[in-house]
Amino acid sequence: MTEVLAHRGPDGERYWISPGGHAGFGHRRLSVIDLSDQGAQPMHYLNRYTIVFNGEIYNYPEIKNKLQQSGSTFQSQSDTEVILAAYATWGTDCLEQFDGMFAFAIWDEVEQKLFAARDRFGEKPFYYFTGDQQFVFASEMKGLWAAGVERQMDEAMLFNYLTLGYIQDPGDRGATFYKGIRKLPARCYLIYDRRADQLSEHSYWDIDLPTESRVTDEAEAIRQFRGLLSLSVERRLRSDVPLGTSLSGGLDSASVIACIRNRVGPDRLHTFSAIFPGFTRDESAAIGGIAGHLGVLNHSVSPDAAMFADDFERVCYHQEEPFQSASVVAQYGVFRLAKEHGVTVLLDGQGADELIGGYSKYFPWYWRELYRGNRQLLRHELQATQPAVAAQWGWKQQLAGQLPHFADIWLIRQRGRQQRHLPDLAASFVESFGQSHYALPLEHSLNGVLYYNTFLNGLEELLQYADRNSMAHGREVRLPFLFHELAVFLFSLPAGYKIRDGYLKWILRKAMEDQLPADRVWSKTKIGFEPPQAAWMGNLKVMELIQEGRRVLVNKGVLKRGVLDKKIQPQDSHAAENFDWRYLVAGSLLR
Repeated sequence: MTEVLAHRGPDGERYWISPGGHAGFGHRRLSVIDLSDQGAQPMHYLNRYTIVFNGEIYNYPEIKNKLQQSGSTFQSQSDTEVILAAYATWGTDCLEQFDGMFAFAIWDEVEQKLFAARDRFGEKPFYYFTGDQQFVFASEMKGLWAAGVERQMDEAMLFNYLTLGYIQDPGDRGATFYKGIRKLPARCYLIYDRRADQLSEHSYWDIDLPTESRVTDEAEAIRQFRGLLSLSVERRLRSDVPLGTSLSGGLDSASVIACIRNRVGPDRLHTFSAIFPGFTRDESAAIGGIAGHLGVLNHSVSPDAAMFADDFERVCYHQEEPFQSASVVAQYGVFRLAKEHGVTVLLDGQGADELIGGYSKYFPWYWRELYRGNRQLLRHELQATQPAVAAQWGWKQQLAGQLPHFADIWLIRQRGRQQRHLPDLAASFVESFGQSHYALPLEHSLNGVLYYNTFLNGLEELLQYADRNSMAHGREVRLPFLFHELAVFLFSLPAGYKIRDGYLKWILRKAMEDQLPADRVWSKTKIGFEPPQAAWMGNLKVMELIQEGRRVLVNKGVLKRGVLDKKIQPQDSHAAENFDWRYLVAGSLLR
């Protein structure tokens, strides 16, 4: 099991079997905090508890100090031992203390119980299989397959990926693409009682919607936001190995670098980027401008169709489940670049778009909210928004704003019909597995859709891509925007702090306007990280891979045989009907 996960921990391996032979732990170590043998795992505490842990507890010094004041003693300088002491002191309530990204399991030899937990946003993975009086878990599913767990695709998940592009089921947060394998949902813990052979899952944290704003003064809101983001960055700089950052041409990664610069200065800070010269969405100029303004040393990789074709199968191996676009393959190249330059830990701006409202799809949600409550402000916002974006507002949006629940019912039914009538799908496959997972936010507001994308459907898949790609190269990614105190604060603010005067992420722009170039801070053009996917899909070698993916799906009874005679349709990364891309990925995973 640990051998197939060696890429996640290239710095060491250890194993442990409990005295009674009922529990066994294996660990591959990526040394980041306390590089000595005292920080190695599995780690033991009080001759009772044993832990394996993946991730970081960023506020471990503060928790350690609190525990020492109450009598706890420590043998190492690691955050791993702090988790053990916290659990011994507070039980499952220890999770409330942690600011971090983590998946860990603690075996209690006295109680013969396993306690396992996952961080609030789902940055670190935890997969498990239970049956035949056993409980098996691993950071990646290939660890379970190595233990003999059957690898069998879940056809209903496959149906929704092929028709919607979904890699999650919003109605079942523990579902995976493989039958019998579950994931522990984010912000949850589980208890497995060996003697009773019983498993229970529990949620330990959530954000209450709707909440009343605690801040009414704009200057105070901006000050608090800046303070929380700075605190988060400061904690995520704690490392005993070289540290750098990702850098796109956008606001989020630039903001993280600006906060780092305020704490430690720009000297020798390495940043890593993917650029695509000649592509209309290439961000080379913006990346160069930000790097020059902040005085950091930027390294870039230029993925092309040949690199994509060479890396594709390796990326599928590491991802294990389908992914939505070629940007995942490009991201894989960025982390490889970081490894080549000896940087182990990278900070990144992921999460800001979901928490603060960074996608243009959020405009209509805000407009519908204003249509119900403040039409004068709605008129102002429509006038302030770029005309091409404001053109989305019409009678259908007004009707959805006036009758949101009826609009939801209509849209869910329509989308389900569209899924079932996709012409490429074999009729028998649709008949057997065509159950739609399409879902919409329960709260009809901007904060409601941000909550949905942050916690139910959207962000976690991006975190999954980043975890697999970074750990494939033995790198660690830290995300300052995913600080739970910052998230609680942001969800307590009215929608107007996220979208204002036609700008997305308004409060972030205000907080950074004295730190970054004005043309970056106050640009209304949103460019997501996007490679020239359509051009790559037109490459001869990639087209051969697509056709092979189609062939696999035809032989599995998923697609009609006539698909093999259809012309391949290259599409951009964010195209809604990117079917040939999905056939490419799904076919590779099913081989």
